[in-house]
Amino acid sequence: MDVGTTRMTVTSPEQMRDLGRRLAELLRPGDLVLLTGELGAGKTTLTRGLGEGLGVRGAVTSPTFVIARVHPSLSDGPPLVHVDAYRLGGGLDEMEDLDLDVSLPDSVIAVEWGEGKVEELSEDRLHVVIERTAGTDAAESDVRGVAVTGVGPRWAHEDLAALAG
Repeated sequence: MDVGTTRMTVTSPEQMRDLGRRLAELLRPGDLVLLTGELGAGKTTLTRGLGEGLGVRGAVTSPTFVIARVHPSLSDGPPLVHVDAYRLGGGLDEMEDLDLDVSLPDSVIAVEWGEGKVEELSEDRLHVVIERTAGTDAAESDVRGVAVTGVGPRWAHEDLAALAG
């Protein structure tokens, strides 16, 4: 059940990180964030901003080769579990080996390439889709369209439109 989509344009990696920091303000333990976009779209950059906004330890980098990284909170906030499901083809069965369902109640879990693989972890989730805009001009190379969709009752009363500001 989609409860609303907010669309915005991001024109630089710094703005993508800032969007991640603003998004972190809405997140709480148990939240699942799915990140969708082609290679180089900005999924890890947005997750870096999530980590900054959540105040977690460690540099947030792409977990492509380790599959998942846990970034503990430096305060009393939730840890960030950053997952890259790109190399996982088995869907939820393969994801279950990571024990994400055990981490979910206490953590914020951000899954790159998770569409079609992890939705069953939670009926409540945010789906962030990042798309490059058309254009070959060098000034437009960092421009991205971002759509943030709340799914499930958890997001029914959150003001996702505030993310665009």
